[in-house]
Amino acid sequence: MNNQVMQAYIEVERSMQRYNDVLTNYLMTLKSTEGSDARMLERMTAGTKAMQDSSGIYLSYAKFVAYGMPESEDLIEDVDDLYA
Repeated sequence: MNNQVMQAYIEVERSMQRYNDVLTNYLMTLKSTEGSDARMLERMTAGTKAMQDSSGIYLSYAKFVAYGMPESEDLIEDVDDLYA
């Protein structure tokens, strides 16, 4: 595994997590705000869910590539364990 590639992957993973956290917090704020636009709330709920799902798919493949496209997913370690 190339250390620069893995480090870049970890940076992307952290950024995506932060983005999803900010979206979730914003959505919770919208839900708790009296008089929130129902259409906006519906769209942000769908958008937040879609972002979480798509970033999960993206990160799963990015991690696979960062590990050099191994023959088996069993060869991929948990990144949190590597850089904790």
